[in-house]
Amino acid sequence: MRKWNGWGDESTDFPANLGVKKFLIQELGESSALPEAGKDEVLASVPPSRLPSHPLVSLDPWQRVLHSRGQSLPDWLAMRAGTMAPFPDGVAEPTSAQEVRTLLEWAKQENISVIPYGGGTSVAGHINPLSGTRPVLTLSLAKMNGLLALDRESQLATMGAGANGPQVEALLNAEGYTLGHFPQSFELSTLGGWVVTRSSGQQSLRYGRIEQMFAGGSLETLQGTMDIPTFPASSAGPDLREMVLGSEGRLGVLTEVKVRVTRKPECEEFRAFFLPNWAVGSAAIRELAQLKLPLSMLRISNADETRTQLVMAGHENQIALLDKYLRLRGAGDERCMMMVGLTGSRAIVRFALAQLVRQLRPYGAVGTGQLLGKKWEFNRFRSPYLRESLWQLGYAVDTLETAVDWPRVTPALEAIESALREGLRDEGEQVFPFTHLSHIYSQGSSIYTTYVFRAGKDYKETLARWQKLKHTASEVIVKMGGTISHQHGVGRDHAPYLPAEKGELGMKALTALCRHFDPEKRMNPGKLLLDEEN
Repeated sequence: MRKWNGWGDESTDFPANLGVKKFLIQELGESSALPEAGKDEVLASVPPSRLPSHPLVSLDPWQRVLHSRGQSLPDWLAMRAGTMAPFPDGVAEPTSAQEVRTLLEWAKQENISVIPYGGGTSVAGHINPLSGTRPVLTLSLAKMNGLLALDRESQLATMGAGANGPQVEALLNAEGYTLGHFPQSFELSTLGGWVVTRSSGQQSLRYGRIEQMFAGGSLETLQGTMDIPTFPASSAGPDLREMVLGSEGRLGVLTEVKVRVTRKPECEEFRAFFLPNWAVGSAAIRELAQLKLPLSMLRISNADETRTQLVMAGHENQIALLDKYLRLRGAGDERCMMMVGLTGSRAIVRFALAQLVRQLRPYGAVGTGQLLGKKWEFNRFRSPYLRESLWQLGYAVDTLETAVDWPRVTPALEAIESALREGLRDEGEQVFPFTHLSHIYSQGSSIYTTYVFRAGKDYKETLARWQKLKHTASEVIVKMGGTISHQHGVGRDHAPYLPAEKGELGMKALTALCRHFDPEKRMNPGKLLLDEEN
């Protein structure tokens, strides 16, 4: 069963080992968890629905609770504190595009705002209802999750937009194919959500980001149905797909998605290498990306994240032996761990590995085989569960991400981490940030920073600490010329920083596009653009 006030399935646990607690106390000081609200307390806070009855809409208070928040840290704090309002006034789970159209027409007639809902994994405030005079309908695509068609010659699959990651892969794997899109939220996030937030999967080096996979589909809007045809390529004006990518529910509801799929690979390996320091490691990973070796994944952790990952791995005796071995090979306290994915036929994997080792040799890289790679692969979708483990120890954890061109990668990384470290100094509090480059391009790289801080004396103080850190780091990202979001979308949290990226004329164009499809600002108001309902 899905957890109502946190991440994932209730039966899944990812406990922090004793070394983690010791490590956090050393870095941040001792802390303790805050008391948590129960289901009954939250249910008692749900007001009566403002919606008229409709056969496709549930007014059940518990369903309204379950669809009221995403997975950002503010959402997490609100769920734990029991301060989750405002709630949607109702939840619909249509089973067809026709039912979606029916619900949108009803929303127009009854003056209702609509929030499209995928897997509820947003970390930027995409799915949260806003206070306003209009009733709010959350429209979940959960029941529209099937494989509708598969064109084997063109390698195109048509799927319901509500299919989550495991459903997507299970349906395609049964036919001998894969989409290859594996974000950390894979367990819960959905195909439609990936498209409208411009998601990136862990093996984007091989399969591409979702914009390379998205070939077409069907969008239900308040103005009618927009079908987006598929072409191998086209020069016939602006690409309609680009209007849908990153639209975050402002234009309509994506119901069917056509994606470019790939045959299941014969072989896949993940391997860890250690580089002596960040300067060497970042230079090595840039060269690998620009050589365009047939790798499926490249990521490198800075020294602090490398140290943190090894602590979290547990197995102190084995890690101690690894430490001794790495030091003998020249990888000491400043070492950085590189994780590499190799995917394809056995011949291609062997060739790629040989080329990889040859290219890394001048950088003093130390390979450790597949053991750490298998450990990473096993835990690749379990990391979000660590938030629960750390919270029970009294620590809050959040992430920031951006992307910049190569000359700005290290300066931006250092500036972001510095801003976070200094962010709570005036309160006498420490912040522990650590970073990896998770998606590598010839032009530049993403920068993915995790930061941990002590919970405050109550939820209000903890939220205030997050707000201060989020704002400070976001301002630094903008100042360093980075995108405000590489893979998490804009939502509500990133919207104030979007004008710096798009410019005045660009923002006017985006506003005009949204107004064309939704002149009454009925579709997910206040997200992507900081506009509210009429």
